[in-house]
Amino acid sequence: MKVIDHINQAKKPLFSFEILPPLKGESLNDMLEGISPLMDFNPPFIDVTYHREEYIYKKHSTGLLEKVSTRKRPGTVGICAALMNRFKVDAVPHILCGGFTKEDTENVLIDLNFIGVENVLALRGDAPKSDGRFIPDENGHNYTNELVSQIVGMNNGKYLHEETETGFQTDFCVGVAGYPEKHFEAPSFKFDLKNLKAKVDAGAEYIVTQMFFDNQKYFEFVKNVRAAGITVPIIPGLKPITTLKQMTVLPSIFFLDMPDALMDELEKCKTNADVRQVGIEWSIQQSKELIEFGVPCLHYYTMSKASTVHKVASQVF
Repeated sequence: MKVIDHINQAKKPLFSFEILPPLKGESLNDMLEGISPLMDFNPPFIDVTYHREEYIYKKHSTGLLEKVSTRKRPGTVGICAALMNRFKVDAVPHILCGGFTKEDTENVLIDLNFIGVENVLALRGDAPKSDGRFIPDENGHNYTNELVSQIVGMNNGKYLHEETETGFQTDFCVGVAGYPEKHFEAPSFKFDLKNLKAKVDAGAEYIVTQMFFDNQKYFEFVKNVRAAGITVPIIPGLKPITTLKQMTVLPSIFFLDMPDALMDELEKCKTNADVRQVGIEWSIQQSKELIEFGVPCLHYYTMSKASTVHKVASQVF
């Protein structure tokens, strides 16, 4: 079932979450067992991140450097199949521009269609650390709206090298990302909204936001998105803060602000256990306020660790 249909048919806000594929060499079963408690809250869909290929340079005894491909978290397609088989939920794999040609994208979408996946989240993806800035693959997509157009094209039977006039029509529901505090590369909020509208105009049916800790940022974002003529559902993305390190790491990685009230409480914390309790209480407060606002769904970034999100959801759903 499509995400947009889940939203349209729901009589109350939905619960959903995102997981990371296990690191190469780790057990898939461990991950599935780890998120199993979250099934208590009947998530209709679960997002599965996709991680692009990265490279390291291996130095040989001759002094020459060899560029070696690495992928630390493979298995997105397989995990989607496992989730659907084990939990009877819809899987939403992430599809990236970065690291993929249009041909790669088409092939992944064909595989996903074959296993019964009906939803994808289209993202540009981050630049590899070695590049410093996003560089599209040769014959790849530079912007997410281009990726959305390719997916929608396949829904209309359009393939890259199809000799017949119309190929088999896929039926993907496409989601895209939105940034309540602006994408860090966008020169202005107005420019960022223009890019968001381009993604929706290309065929995206819903938006999932980057994590945020200040609900006022989300409320203002929704107001501005609607004023820009975008009418699709906007799902807020949430993450309970759990460690002392995240107080500084999350703002620097995701380019977001911590509310003063949250920082006042976090600064009193001496241990990660203290931070986790503050994070749970703050996320519960956030979630309840967002439900009162009328959001279609609450989407939690779990990092494949269920216990903290379970404590939040048990007080909200």
